[in-house]
Amino acid sequence: MIDTSGVQGGDGLLPGTRRALLRRVAQGQTEGRTPSMVGAVVRDGHLVWAAGRGDVGGREPDADTQYRIGSITKTFLAVLVMRLRDEGLLGLGDRLGQHLEVPEGAGATIAQLLSHTSGLSAEPRGPWWERTDGSLRPGLADLFGERPQRHPAGRVHHYSNLGFALLGALVEKLRGEHWYEVLRREVLQPLGLERTTLHPVAPHADGWAVHPWADVLLPEPAADTGRMAPAGQLWSTAADLGRFAAFLMAGDDRVLPAATVEEMRTPLAEPQGADWTGGYGLGVQLVRKDGMILAGHTGTMPGFVAQLWTDPAEGIASVVLGNLTSLPTAGAVAADLITTVAELEPGLPAPWRPLQDADPQLLELTGPWYWGASPFALRLGAGRALSLAPVGGPGRAARFRPEADGTWTGLDGYYAGETLRVVRTADNAVSHLDIGTFVFTRHPYEPGDAVPGGVDTGGWR
Repeated sequence: MIDTSGVQGGDGLLPGTRRALLRRVAQGQTEGRTPSMVGAVVRDGHLVWAAGRGDVGGREPDADTQYRIGSITKTFLAVLVMRLRDEGLLGLGDRLGQHLEVPEGAGATIAQLLSHTSGLSAEPRGPWWERTDGSLRPGLADLFGERPQRHPAGRVHHYSNLGFALLGALVEKLRGEHWYEVLRREVLQPLGLERTTLHPVAPHADGWAVHPWADVLLPEPAADTGRMAPAGQLWSTAADLGRFAAFLMAGDDRVLPAATVEEMRTPLAEPQGADWTGGYGLGVQLVRKDGMILAGHTGTMPGFVAQLWTDPAEGIASVVLGNLTSLPTAGAVAADLITTVAELEPGLPAPWRPLQDADPQLLELTGPWYWGASPFALRLGAGRALSLAPVGGPGRAARFRPEADGTWTGLDGYYAGETLRVVRTADNAVSHLDIGTFVFTRHPYEPGDAVPGGVDTGGWR
């Protein structure tokens, strides 16, 4: 067992917490009958704990042992697509056919492909793609079966490995090189993910199937899936995935800014099911568990299972990797690693610090505002950000991001994407706020204020 709790420079987890985490991974490995399992925890951007159980090549695995990560590959691929969007090379509302010649799926938007709402079939044609060589499907046309469009685009959430194969081809078309080479240069190298590769690099685990009624193993193939690789080909380690998890919580301007990463975590679609406990953003799965909203992804390939989950609100993430074909309890292990840290060592709030060089014109905007007779408070934050919240009751609260033209864009709830404008009088005095046509004034229905429809001249009575 390798424990890397000291990697944060002595500011790791308490011994009791580390013991509880190790016990949970040990339970998961034993009860799941997996040849090996590695668990890891990230907190505030640092890998603070990792441990392995079982056997890989005659030794216990650790945070540097490679496992195949399956569909977590999709989140890496989604980062590349969002980089193309941020560069202006495509729009999320663009149809795939605007950028890539494909025999099917051309009418689906980039956002629909990223969120599994394209309506495309779950799998490509031919034998089980995860266990067969990609040479069976050498071209894009070879991916499609007789009925590739299973639902109208945009209608329902229908998980599609085929859709991410098309997104991989899109990246290759717009970048002019293999999608993994783009990933290595634009994401892996800047984030320091040196052990995330297209093919296994020692030390790595082998994939196994475990007999359902006996404690015996059967080797699983590790095929090169070719065109389908963007849906699940990558190999990685707990240490690398921990760094990737930190990026998914906070962003990194060398790859994607925090605002874009937050956009990826915003649900676009709910999966089908009676409980509706999860959702899907832009290449990111979302689940609700014990009051937490977790963002990340799961992964399976023959012989391997992988889990990566983040709790951005707490700044905690977990990774679980195992080398067997099916382990339904892996998600519970990963979630329990997060809740264990959150419960045993609750985080401290960030220290309050005063703003530096606050703009007097922005300070003038702070304080009470009224939508009709309903009071709201406007606050100024760092970087010219604004937040609006009702006073003493429920209402439409929102954060607003500053724009270069002097307006702000809403980030939450009803006002997400709406524009906040400061409207001034002829002598440059502040008249009112306009948020998507909703008018906020300094007084509740003051005669002469810019309230649509006017204010009764008789006043309050």
